[in-house]
Amino acid sequence: MPRFHISLLLILVLSCSGKPASNETMEGAIASDKEVVCFIYHRFGDSRYPSTNTPVKDFEAHLAYLKKNNFQLLTFSEAIEYLKSDKPARKTAVITIDDAYKTFYDRGLPLLKKYNVPATLFINTKTVGGGDYMSWTQLEESVKHNVEIGNHTHSHNFFLNQPAATRYKTFKDEIELSQTIINEKMNIRPVIFSFPYGEFDTKMKDIVKEAGFIAAAAQNSGVIYSGGDLFECPRFPMSESYSAQDKFIEKASMKALRISKRSPDDYIMPKGNRPTLTLTFDGDGLKLDQLQCFVQGGECELKVVDKQKVAVTLQAAKPMTKKRRTLYTITAPDKQGVWHWYSHLWIDAAID
Repeated sequence: MPRFHISLLLILVLSCSGKPASNETMEGAIASDKEVVCFIYHRFGDSRYPSTNTPVKDFEAHLAYLKKNNFQLLTFSEAIEYLKSDKPARKTAVITIDDAYKTFYDRGLPLLKKYNVPATLFINTKTVGGGDYMSWTQLEESVKHNVEIGNHTHSHNFFLNQPAATRYKTFKDEIELSQTIINEKMNIRPVIFSFPYGEFDTKMKDIVKEAGFIAAAAQNSGVIYSGGDLFECPRFPMSESYSAQDKFIEKASMKALRISKRSPDDYIMPKGNRPTLTLTFDGDGLKLDQLQCFVQGGECELKVVDKQKVAVTLQAAKPMTKKRRTLYTITAPDKQGVWHWYSHLWIDAAID
């Protein structure tokens, strides 16, 4: 793992009371140590859109690596059930694809079939059959080859741009409409959900839970684990900037940095654009002297106060005013040299 360039002010401190940090786990916790590394793809072999495209040769290399290295390969819903089950821990990976572009059907699906790998495809029902998007017939054909269908809303809108007075009803209505259309067209009622652009607030997450889904996928990078919140599951992006084989192997080998407390408990950028994030995690077994954090370059101050329960405060060195979505990421190796990763997404809805 290369050292990151850092633009966060990081201070490791105990809680204000001076007592050990709580061992309370986050919402959706399950008592086991199982993990799932999940990857997100969009387009395949479409260099017009490098930020969402994966070269076909890279995608094939990813699948070949997972098969050669004996990963348990599951759909997204199967992975959630695995985490909830009493099955023994195994090295597990999930392939997810958002938006259902035609390039998945033309170039991605043939490789899934070749390597006999399952996947989950999150669809926004408004665009099915139009422009660069797959048709209902192509979606039905994909399902025959172990591709699971997930809900990605109807319009794939920027819901956080809408006023709170209408946002939640619109969001709920779109989820229900999408469920109805998928059921009518494919006789399928999805049990898993993906937030458009990975954007949501606490109430939107509650709406997804209340709609009966078993889990939801976000777009902050990291590893899904059995003690995490299954309604904001992280996924590693595999666009052109990240899809080289060495980077893929690095992410496939990643472990979760298991967060027990987080404040604030949402992703909305506060006023001032220099949010402070406080995380608590168990430092047992980690090399805390190699703890790293980053957000687009800079320096970082580190101080370890407690090597068992660690309180971590992160703050950007400068206001983040140019990007709609920005990640705070923190990593540390364990004593076996395996890296553990956690990323937190900040969303500034004022930026288009």
